[in-house]
Amino acid sequence: MKLKTNLHKLSIQSMAISLAVLSACAAFAAAPVHLDRRGERWAATTLHRMTLEEKIGQMILPWARIEFMNVSNSAYLQLREEMRRYHVGGFGVTVFTEGSALLRSEPFEAAELTNSLQKDSKYPLLFAADFERGLSMRLNGATAFPAAMAFGAAGDKDLARQFGSITAQEARAIGIQWNWFPVADVNSNPANPIINTRSFGEDPAQVGELVAAYIEGARSAGMLTTVKHFPGHGDTDTDSHLTLARANASIDRLNQVELVPFRAAIAANVDSVMIAHITVPSIEPDPNRPASVSSKVITGMLKDQLGFKGLVVTDALDMGALTRVFSGTAAQISAQEAVEAIQAGNDMVIIPADLEGAYNGLLQAVKKGTLSQKRIDASVLKILRMKASVGLDRNRLVDLSMIDKEIAKPANLAVAQKVADRAITLVSDTHNLIPLQTKTTPVPEGQAAPASSQPASQAPSDLVTVIFTDNARTSEGGRALAHELRQHLPGATVLYVDEFNSSFIAPDVMNAVAAAKTVIAVAEAVPSARRTTPGQTNGSASLDQNAAQLLANIVKTAGNKTVVVAFGNPYIGTEIPGIGAYLCTFSNTAVSATSLVNALFGEIPIRGRLPVTLPGMAQRGAGLNR
Repeated sequence: MKLKTNLHKLSIQSMAISLAVLSACAAFAAAPVHLDRRGERWAATTLHRMTLEEKIGQMILPWARIEFMNVSNSAYLQLREEMRRYHVGGFGVTVFTEGSALLRSEPFEAAELTNSLQKDSKYPLLFAADFERGLSMRLNGATAFPAAMAFGAAGDKDLARQFGSITAQEARAIGIQWNWFPVADVNSNPANPIINTRSFGEDPAQVGELVAAYIEGARSAGMLTTVKHFPGHGDTDTDSHLTLARANASIDRLNQVELVPFRAAIAANVDSVMIAHITVPSIEPDPNRPASVSSKVITGMLKDQLGFKGLVVTDALDMGALTRVFSGTAAQISAQEAVEAIQAGNDMVIIPADLEGAYNGLLQAVKKGTLSQKRIDASVLKILRMKASVGLDRNRLVDLSMIDKEIAKPANLAVAQKVADRAITLVSDTHNLIPLQTKTTPVPEGQAAPASSQPASQAPSDLVTVIFTDNARTSEGGRALAHELRQHLPGATVLYVDEFNSSFIAPDVMNAVAAAKTVIAVAEAVPSARRTTPGQTNGSASLDQNAAQLLANIVKTAGNKTVVVAFGNPYIGTEIPGIGAYLCTFSNTAVSATSLVNALFGEIPIRGRLPVTLPGMAQRGAGLNR
C-alpha cells in the first residue's frame, strides 16, 4: 500500500513537471498581442485583491542587469528583495557598462534571470528592454540589425515589419515582452546629438510608415511596443541624459512634423507612449516643467487631442534633464519626479535613481490625498491588462531548450544583412572611385588569409584605411570592418585613430596616406547617452576635434583618391570641406561593415537614398546608383 502511495505521488510529480514544461513551451510560442475576456477578468480580479502597496509597486520599473547569478548570490537576492519590499511589477533589462561600452551578456543568462525572478514574484512580471537594434544591443549571438536610419535609407516598409517580428520572436524567447521602441522622433536637426541615426529619418510621413510597420510586425509576434519620445525629440540639439533639451516648434509645426509619426503609431495600436524629458514652450510654457511631468503635454495633447488610451510611461527618471529640475537628496528627487509624473498623466515611471524614494513618494501621496486611489487603480489596471495581453496571466516562464532554436536563425540574419546592404548610400563620387578598381582574391569564408597572399595588382600599401573611432579597443564595428577588408585585400593597411592617440598619430597617418593609391577614411560616430567631446556640454555624435582635423587634412591633401565613409552619423561629412566621394551606412554594426566592404568592391549594388538632408552636401532622397 505504501509503495502504491509513493508511486501515485511520483506520478503526480511527473505530471506536474510535464505540465510545467508544456506551460513554458506555450509561453514561448507567443501569440499576437491580444487581450481576451479571460485576460480582462484576470486583470480586474487581480487589481481587486491587491493592496495599495502592491498597486504602487506595479507602477515602478527599475533596472535588472543581466549576468549569471546563483539564486543565493547577493545581486540576485537584492533584486528579489526589491520585488518583495517594493512590489515592483517588472524590470527594465539591461547589462553592465564600461565607460560608454555595453558589456553584452548571453541569451541563456537573460532567460535564466527572467525565469528566476518570475518564479519568485507574487504577480507575473513585465520585462522591458531597449532593443532599438534588436537583442544584439544587449546580448551576444542575437540577430544584429543596423540602426533605424538604415531602414529609412532602404525605404522598405516590409523590412521594418520583419525587423519588428524578428525582434519580438527573439525577445519573447528569453522572457522579455516589452520593447521600448520604435523611435518616432523626426530627426530634422542635424545637430541632434542623441536621436540622430536612432530615427528613421527627417520625413514625417516616411517615419510614420516605418514606425507603424515595425509596430505591426512586433505585435503580430507577441511583443508590446513603445513609441518615443513624445511629443518629439528630433528637433533638439541637446542630449536629455545630460541636461534639459528644448523643442521650439509651434503648434502648427508640431502637427505637421513631430506628431505625424505618433499619430501613425496610435493608429497602428501601439501599446505605450514614452514621454520625453524636454521642454515644449508651445504646449507647456513653464520652462521648468518638462513634457514628462506636464499635464498639458500628456493629458491635454496625448490623451485628449490625439486620443491615446494605452499606457503612458516616462523616460528614465535618472536622466539629467529631469533630475536637474528638482532638488534635494536622491530619494527626495525620485519622490518628487514620480509623484509629479503620475499627476501629469503617466501610468508608470521607469528607472528611478532611488527606488525607495519613488515608491515612498507615491505611497505617501496617496495617503495624503495628493493622488487618489481611483487614479492609481486606473493606471494599474492598464498595466495588468498589458500583462494579460501577452499571456502572462497564463504562463510566465520560457523554455530554455528553445533558445538556441529561436535566436539568430539564418533567415533572421539574412534579413538584417539585407537591410544593411539596401541602406548603403553613395552621396557623391566626383572622381568615380567606387567601385574600387582592384583585382581581388577573396578568402573563402571561415579561412584565415595567408600571410603572404597579395592581390594581383596591388601592393600592401596601395590601399590605406583610416578608422576614426571613440575607442579602438572597444570598436566592434571598426574591428569587423578591418576583418572584412583583409578578407578582400589581405595586405591592406588599417590604421585606427581614437581619442587616446589622435593627438600624436597624425604624422604616421599622413605618411601612409601619401604613399597610398586609394584611401578609405571611415568616421565611426553614433549617438550615445551622455557622450561629449571637448568644448561640447550638450552631448555629441561627432568626432573629437583632433580626429576631425586629421580627417580634414586627409581630404585636403588626398581628396582625389579618398573615399570618406560615414559609419553611423551621416552628418559627419558636412563638417569636412572638399569631400569628393562620400558613402553612408547609417550604422556601425557588423552587418553594416560587411555591406560597406562589399559595396566598395562592387559585390553588391548601391541604391540607398538619403533619409535626411545633409546641409551643404545633399538633399533628402539623394543617392547615386552603382
